[in-house]
Amino acid sequence: MKRSRFVAAIFMAGLSLTATSALAKDWTHVRVGIEGAFPPWNALDSQGQLTGFDVDLIKDVCARAKVECELMTGEWTSLIPSLNAGKFDLIMTLGINEKRKQVVDFTIPYASGVATFLIAKNGPVTELPMTGERLNLNDKAKADPVMKTIGEALDGKTVGVVQSTSQEQLINAYFGDTVTVRAYKNSGERDLDLKAGRIDAGFDSGVYGTSMLAKPGNEDLAMTGPLVKGAMLATEVAMGMRKGEAELKARFDDAIKAAAADGVIRALSEKWSKLDLTPSF
Repeated sequence: MKRSRFVAAIFMAGLSLTATSALAKDWTHVRVGIEGAFPPWNALDSQGQLTGFDVDLIKDVCARAKVECELMTGEWTSLIPSLNAGKFDLIMTLGINEKRKQVVDFTIPYASGVATFLIAKNGPVTELPMTGERLNLNDKAKADPVMKTIGEALDGKTVGVVQSTSQEQLINAYFGDTVTVRAYKNSGERDLDLKAGRIDAGFDSGVYGTSMLAKPGNEDLAMTGPLVKGAMLATEVAMGMRKGEAELKARFDDAIKAAAADGVIRALSEKWSKLDLTPSF
């Protein structure tokens, strides 16, 4: 009887394994969600075609992962809900932080960036301390006095951020009691208000700021303050995926490592941002 039960258990386990294998996803076609409104990471050109660092890199990485990737645009705030609803399999330009780890998994980072402030040159906020210098907010002995000085300079001002970003989280966490935080759907909408004087400063990706300031029409804007990372900032940029997609993660982790080792990430990030965003593994 015991032997019969043992054989039956093995048989049922085999059926379960077969069923699981039958349900395993065939990762030959991957749908990639991308905002298309965050240059130089990603944007739509005059013909409505996706362009930018993310677009060039995902083409290379998908080829290395041996999958066909279909890029699909969506509003920034909809990307994670759409991912978990099954519309996408991956989403691009997702900074890693603890809050997002609760709802999605991440590949290893494909870029390492910073965040900083944007101001109008003739606006009410003058140059902030440590402009152009790197500052890790986790080094509290060094960072806290600097952020205190920045908070004093921003007291009573309005700071624009993109909604549902780690930049929004940081401004609220550090300065939310003394500044007005205004959230926008994308960086471009925020910049229009900054130019028009409807807000006093912006806070965004340093890569975005560098690219934006290089374009005609933005001569009256400037980056100011330290190039910050750490704390709740999601400056390590990765691809997001649904929880538990281990095979998909392994494929793209390996592809990202290979792209970094071959110098592709360095070349593409310097092409689009003038900065080497190659992450450290």
